[in-house]
Amino acid sequence: MNLFLNNLAEIKISYSSKIPAKDRHKVTCSRDASEILRLAFENIEYRESFYILLLNRANQVLGYNMISLGGISGTITDIRMIFQVALKSSSSAIILAHNHPSGNLNPSEADKKITQKVKDAGILLDISVLDHVILSQDSYFSFADENLL
Repeated sequence: MNLFLNNLAEIKISYSSKIPAKDRHKVTCSRDASEILRLAFENIEYRESFYILLLNRANQVLGYNMISLGGISGTITDIRMIFQVALKSSSSAIILAHNHPSGNLNPSEADKKITQKVKDAGILLDISVLDHVILSQDSYFSFADENLL
């Protein structure tokens, strides 16, 4: 049996928060989400990246995670990576976010398709997708505010 275990990779799943529940930011609207997410992005005008904001049942922020870092005009978003993090952190809801370095806030067809795919996967896993926020240096676009979610 020990010989078998030596040839078997152990998968460890962990999440830890150093922020007490009473001190967690609460998301009540797209503006809250955009302000919190803006803190996570390294350089909104340089290259496109995709993040998720992870929330508990009270819409308090458990944390954030960078899903992908792309180039000037795009990034690849893997739905499995999104839900790997959401499940690991026992999130009840997530908010998707990415930036448009060009400053154009209009969602592309690819943005709309990935949002729908993530939303459909979330339904299956009972993890709500509350919004998809596109950030630029000066503003943001909310799928939820525009009834695109």
